[in-house]
Amino acid sequence: MASHCVGYFKYLGQHVGFFSRITPVFQERRKVMKSSLIVVAFFCIGCLVGIFNDFQFDMHNLSMYILYALMLQVGISIGSNKNLKFLIKSLRPNMLLVPIATIVGTLLFSAFASLLLSQWSVFDCMAVGSGFAYYSLSSILITQFKEASVGLQLATELGTIALLANIFREMMALLGAPLIRKYFGKLAPISAAGVNSMDVLLPSITLYSGKDMIPVAIFHGILIDMSVPFFVSLFCSL
Repeated sequence: MASHCVGYFKYLGQHVGFFSRITPVFQERRKVMKSSLIVVAFFCIGCLVGIFNDFQFDMHNLSMYILYALMLQVGISIGSNKNLKFLIKSLRPNMLLVPIATIVGTLLFSAFASLLLSQWSVFDCMAVGSGFAYYSLSSILITQFKEASVGLQLATELGTIALLANIFREMMALLGAPLIRKYFGKLAPISAAGVNSMDVLLPSITLYSGKDMIPVAIFHGILIDMSVPFFVSLFCSL
């Protein structure tokens, strides 16, 4: 009887540690999914408001002010990162390979997607992929930059595609992290996360890829974050 009790407590002790590590990840998953659903809900509400109301003010200027605010937020989020000093000290040249691989792989598959989407050019698809899961910024940038060349309606449509595609990428990176790690290696969850590897998906990356991947994940997220405005504006202008 005593041996059974000892065995039970050993089993319990082993699994308490596991559950204590995995609980924050599940909490983060719920948080990210809730955030994504709220974004989609506000998008749908905006569509309904636009359908049933005829706004007289300049929507172009409004979207520009929102864009300025988002760019300010990008700068603040990078500058106020508490791990920035630690990250700079731990920088290694080979850490550049991960964000480079993310950019090249994303743009390559985005170009392939244009073969299935006859309405959009290869550069349009690459502009959507250049969001790297940063759905709020990329969708506004694409709508803003494409309006002059294709008109407001098509620009808004492409911006909507960018919004939904990058939300989908974030959710797939979150929910698919165990399988991505299993079949593609410990760097794959970082690459799949895009800009979110430095914040909302960092707990998931830490759990499945290990704590030694934290500097790589943060460095990757910062570089990808900085690259989004550049690549989106580049492909929208081609």
